[in-house]
Amino acid sequence: MRVMPEATSRAPSGRRAWSVRPSGSRAARLRSLTARVWSQHRLFVIVFIPALLLRADAELGYRWQSWFNDSFEYIANTVRLTLDPTRVSGYSVWLKFLQPFHSYAVITILQHLMGLAVGVMVYALLRHRYQAPAWLATLAAVPVLYDGFEIQLEHLILSDTMFLFAVMLATTLLLWDPAGPSTGRCALIGALLGLGAVLRSIGLPLLAVFAVYMIIHRFGWRKIAATVVVCLIPVFGYAGAFDLEHGQFAMSDATGVFLYSRVMTFAECSKIHPPADELFLCSTVPPDQRPIAQAYIWTPASPLDRMPPSKFSPVPNQLAEDFAIRAIEAQPLGYARAVLHDTWMVFGWNRIVFPQAATYDEYLFGNHSLAVPAWDAAHLGRYTSYAAAYVQGDPLTQVVNPFAIIIRIWQRYVWLPGTVYGLILLAGLGGIVLAWRRLGGEALLPWTVSFAMIVIPAATAEFDYRYVLPAVPFACLAAVMAFSRGTAGGERLRRLANGIGGHRDIAAGTASVRSAEPVSVPGPGGVRGPDGVTGPGGARGAGRPAAAAADPGDDERDLPADGG
Repeated sequence: MRVMPEATSRAPSGRRAWSVRPSGSRAARLRSLTARVWSQHRLFVIVFIPALLLRADAELGYRWQSWFNDSFEYIANTVRLTLDPTRVSGYSVWLKFLQPFHSYAVITILQHLMGLAVGVMVYALLRHRYQAPAWLATLAAVPVLYDGFEIQLEHLILSDTMFLFAVMLATTLLLWDPAGPSTGRCALIGALLGLGAVLRSIGLPLLAVFAVYMIIHRFGWRKIAATVVVCLIPVFGYAGAFDLEHGQFAMSDATGVFLYSRVMTFAECSKIHPPADELFLCSTVPPDQRPIAQAYIWTPASPLDRMPPSKFSPVPNQLAEDFAIRAIEAQPLGYARAVLHDTWMVFGWNRIVFPQAATYDEYLFGNHSLAVPAWDAAHLGRYTSYAAAYVQGDPLTQVVNPFAIIIRIWQRYVWLPGTVYGLILLAGLGGIVLAWRRLGGEALLPWTVSFAMIVIPAATAEFDYRYVLPAVPFACLAAVMAFSRGTAGGERLRRLANGIGGHRDIAAGTASVRSAEPVSVPGPGGVRGPDGVTGPGGARGAGRPAAAAADPGDDERDLPADGG
């Protein structure tokens, strides 16, 4: 280590040492930081490096992106600079900022870095704020770092990874400081939640989760107001832009349509009694013979297609929403069963082919690129699709071996089963219940976020494996937080560990005392000890000092009386 020169008499005595030689101190500080990170976080660094290499392998094996059906919608909206009526299009706005690069590699590399950053945030928060052991904090970050489906999700042109990054960063900022965040930081948290709301429709309900948590834990009203107000700025801004384009002050024209598809798995018009203008939404097919929920959106058999010009317009969307609300009010048990069924699908040990083989295969690293669909066709000079116009070249994925083989095999065998995710959720819930005096403690926030991410889609649309992956890191974070130091769960674990250790110590002590006892043999006139000394009453003593021979309860100050 280079020693800094001593300050001269003309230099102020309080001057910082690093300011004397700024050119060399920067490198020294970097070396010091690297050494400190390696010494204190060695295990996490060792785990982090292979996760980084796996993402590099995915990038080289599937150049430079993977496609999902929704990906082409995002790209088309980006090129046309329009807001999609079926889903929030904040992700398309983000893609517009990156369009000058004309590269899908820039998008997916940034998303892979976001996925890695989520793992870093989980680890750093648990170590810094909750003093979790290095191995436990690292273990909590393993699912998001190593799950093959998570890596593939980061490689898709979809909004989910960016949404996960924004919400996890908001959670980290809220919980980082034991004294609580400042008002300025709360405003930043609100901005991140607002970003999440325009990336995915589930982001807006999460604002309510954060606000309720802050109220329960008695955050100041200024902090709560800063979070809510700043969050609503991008939300209202997006709704205003949507109103200018589609004539409705809303985030999309699909809320009612998706809710309608949810209830059509059980809705019976004989029980609902809808008005005349909603009768066309009824189905004569018995509920137990109906297809899955999304079939009532995307297939030609959907009653919504009977009303022109598009199901994703204000009038059909409103009629579908009114019908769905009537169905829920008339058949609450049917709705509860549908939501429970789709939520329970999250916790299956094995993945099933759902909703159909074509969609399920898009969640896998395949042997070839997904073809550009016909509805993405465009006439933009020499480019025949919006996907080609965005990159100004061939938009198809180039599958390159052996890199593709490696990540394909990895995804096949390395992923978190839904049952394990359920056990992690259950562990976090147990710690929250133990902390009922503190209204669940701080673990309540990430646990509720995770649970909301799987229940809200089941309640408003349908189950999808894609919606589960962003929920997992929050469940891992909550499980460790709920049993950290200073919590009711941590205290229960400490007592349990001390109890087990105490029983072992007692057993070991008893065994040692028994092994130290002399073995007496019969002798003339009584029992002869190993030293041949005869004790009172014809018994020979064990040869121990008087104080040591006394019973544990004897008082040494009254030894003669005890002996008599």
